Amino acid sequence: MSGEQVSARVDSWIWSVRLTRTRSIASDACRGGHVRVNGVRVKPAHVVRVGDEVRLRHEGRERVVVVARIITKRVGAAVAAECYVDKSPPPPPREETVTVAVRARGAGRPTKRERRSIDRLLGRPSVEGRGRGEGHAD
Repeated sequence: MSGEQVSARVDSWIWSVRLTRTRSIASDACRGGHVRVNGVRVKPAHVVRVGDEVRLRHEGRERVVVVARIITKRVGAAVAAECYVDKSPPPPPREETVTVAVRARGAGRPTKRERRSIDRLLGRPSVEGRGRGEGHAD
């Protein structure tokens, strides 16, 4: 590219290299304290230069990249990948992610039978003898 730049705004650079989908998401991440440049929390207008380490916490994952080239316009994925060196830890495997049980809105609390079936499904030990009046010290 002609006219290589020396520096750029961090929110613009994060968006340009496709670490976030939109520039406003990148700006919000900066304002929320989810972006660090060389270990320091930064605002969206912070200047980023070649060699800086940018850490971005986004979508439940931390991305660690070292700036290799400054761009301010969004480019294709292949070109964007050349603009940084990715030092991020690998994403967790899919089976390690915790699935959250969802109940229908307005369904209320689970019944005793439903709780027992949930416990069996999750492999929790069943507790016998937890009836009415048992286990209480007088």
